[in-house]
Amino acid sequence: MIETKDLNEVVKGNPSIISQMADFDHEQIVFCQDKAAGLKAIIAIHNTVLGPALGGTRMWAYQSETEALTDVLRLSRGMTYKSSLAGLNLGGGKAVIIGDARKDKNEALMRRFGKFVDGLAGRYITAEDVGMSLRDMEYVRMETESVAGLPEHMGGSGDPSPFTAYGVYMGMKAAAKEQYGSDSLLGKKVLVQGIGSVGSALVDHLIKEGAIVSVSDIYQDRIDALVAKHGVTVINPDEVYSQDMDIYAPCALGATVNDATLAKLKCSIIAGAANNQLATESKHGIDVMNKGIVYVPDYLINAGGIINCYWEVIGYSREAAMSGTEKIYDTALKIFKLSKDENIPTYLAANRLAEERLNAIGKVKLSY
Repeated sequence: MIETKDLNEVVKGNPSIISQMADFDHEQIVFCQDKAAGLKAIIAIHNTVLGPALGGTRMWAYQSETEALTDVLRLSRGMTYKSSLAGLNLGGGKAVIIGDARKDKNEALMRRFGKFVDGLAGRYITAEDVGMSLRDMEYVRMETESVAGLPEHMGGSGDPSPFTAYGVYMGMKAAAKEQYGSDSLLGKKVLVQGIGSVGSALVDHLIKEGAIVSVSDIYQDRIDALVAKHGVTVINPDEVYSQDMDIYAPCALGATVNDATLAKLKCSIIAGAANNQLATESKHGIDVMNKGIVYVPDYLINAGGIINCYWEVIGYSREAAMSGTEKIYDTALKIFKLSKDENIPTYLAANRLAEERLNAIGKVKLSY
């Protein structure tokens, strides 16, 4: 039975990999290496009750293999909940490649990774994530059909980032409706942390609606491009959490909502695209609620990309993908209501809704 637990606490107190898998019902972990290609990767399949596990591949210069493993376990579990909450017939999986995406990527590495994905015989379908590009997915596709988010010239739907960004925008508007009584973002001060493909597309939506946008990123080229396009205010990464803002939109890596940042944050809404934003769900979810901040659960708000990929897998319809992404607004309002009615953090309300579907469909499948 799927249950709500905190992965960070289990990892800290349980060094055994198989024990960690058992505690969170992970079905399979694949460790991949190829010295010649420079590949070090981990593929985690969390749950396939609803269908094959779909989740992107992230490339990041992790400080240790333990850090990479913790990340892929959290991310793959999040994908299970994300697909369940979005009503998709997909399971949860994720992959991480250890390395600097700006220095270490090459065709051989990506194609070798594709062979490992192919070896899972369709149980895991990969896609683009942090540090990856459409070109990388093309290389992976040379070795396996288990890829989504492909370029249009290869029969795919293209970069799913615009759908992810639109879903974040919808979730942010729902949070504004909950917090302010109106979903208008006109004049609201929004700080977008991380302006990659998703963050920059989110800025486009916010500027169009008349929000007052500031941005932060560790890459100067991204900042230069967005300043040239919109003239947004740039915030030093070290000064993000002390800024005067209405809405904090974390769109880079996770765990940015923690003890240190919550002591500084002045926002009334947290709504961004990053995965695993709460450093420790059970603690920081309650802390956020007690501070009166409306938190939009990350795996709800950033589901637009996987919704788009899902339709690519079953037969692409842009209209259906966009319609599914727009429903993030209504689901967010439902979660806010459950949170208030039961006096529980929004992350826990979202978990319960996702777990209800997983457990119900699990029983249906067990009857065959």
